[in-house]
Parts: sequence; structure tokens; C-alpha cells
Amino acid sequence: MISLPVATIRKDSAVPLHIQLAGLLREQIDRKVLAPHDRLPSERDLCEQFGISRITVRKALSTLVQEGRIYSIVGKGSYVAEPQFHEELQPLSSFTEDLARRGVVSSSQVLGASIVPADDELSAALCIPRGAEVVRLHRLRLADGLPIAIQIAHLPHHLCRDLLRFDFASRSLFDVLRSEYHLALVRTTTSIEAALASPEEARLLQLHRPAAVLISLQTTYLENGDIIELTRSVFHAERYKLTTHS
Repeated sequence: MISLPVATIRKDSAVPLHIQLAGLLREQIDRKVLAPHDRLPSERDLCEQFGISRITVRKALSTLVQEGRIYSIVGKGSYVAEPQFHEELQPLSSFTEDLARRGVVSSSQVLGASIVPADDELSAALCIPRGAEVVRLHRLRLADGLPIAIQIAHLPHHLCRDLLRFDFASRSLFDVLRSEYHLALVRTTTSIEAALASPEEARLLQLHRPAAVLISLQTTYLENGDIIELTRSVFHAERYKLTTHS
């Protein structure tokens, strides 16, 4: 259990006591004084330290649970949760760009990169002849060093010849398509569903099975209607939240 630094709750303040306590705990988490999976002081210890009631403490902890900053284990106490990265789904915005807007450092591990013949499924999905060359790019995506997504992208090779000469451990796929191939990406469609992680997905995302994941399937189109990219992404549901705006 981690002891909190000395802090003061002002009982003469107009701000409710539970909001003040939640704010103090939130600050310690944001400043990384409290690290993921650190155990918080018990309700009794918090009551004694700040001279407040157990009801007040429980309200503060409930607020932080709802925010996803802490989690509770019955009979054991409250713990700091893993940080969550929020992605606002924006058309034609890459994973790298989405995280950069939030001040998060993104990186990738290339798990596989090859040219494969289109089977019936890829032929139909990419609208290309069966057997046509397809670029397959398999990456583990990280945010501030934490694995949060597994992505497998398929692209028609005739639209981006020699694509695999680029280093996709450090470069954005969308950036390469735009800057190196001068392709105009004009539209995307995305579907999202929840699922349970497979053994391999759990291993790569550092999940304990059974564990929930979010799966998105994104299709990206060029000006002439050709499909340039089909990407399946498996997201760590505890670290990543997807949001949309209508």
C-alpha cells in the first residue's frame, strides 16, 4: 500500500469534501506518485488522515472508479487503474495522428510484412482479382510504451508498389501513402464490435484471459472509389476508448 503525501482538505470550502478528496487522489495519479496497480490507502486510513467520514471517502472512490482511474477488488481494497487512451474516431486520421493530438508518444513493432496473393475474402473486400498481389502489414501499436492495439492492414500492391521498403516501426502508413505515393485518401468506413481476446491477442496486449477487446474494421477509399486500405485493429479495451461524434 502507498502512503499519500500530506495534503489538506478544507472543511470550510464550498467544494464538497468528497470532490476535494477525489481531486487530491486524481492529482497523485496524474503526477504518477501513484502508479498503475498501486494499492490506495484503506477507507479507514483515508478517514483518519483527512478527518472525514467513510461515506465521504466512498463517494470520492466511486467517482474515480467511474472515471476509470481506479478499480476495486472485493475484500482487498482499491488500486490505481492502467491509464486509458481515448481515441475520437475522425475520418482519415491515422493512429499516430490521433495519439499525437493527445500528447501521447506512439510507436510500433512490426510483427510481419509481406506480399500475399488475394484469396476470395481479400478479393471481395478490396475489389481486386483473386490472386492479385496484396501488401500485408502486421503491427503491434504502443502508446507511451504500452501495447494497446494489434493492427493488420491489407493494401492492393498495384496502388503502392514497393510499400514495404519503408520503416513502419517509425512511420505512419497514412503519411507514407500521402507523402510518398501522393494518394488522396478521401473517405473511410469503420465498424466496431466487442469480443474476447484470443490467446495470441492476449499475449501481445498483455491481457489476462478471459479479457475483452474492441475490434474495428476500417476501409479507406481514394478519389476514384478504389479501396486503398483495409485494416483490422484489436484494441486493449481497458487502456483504449473509442468515441465518435455525429
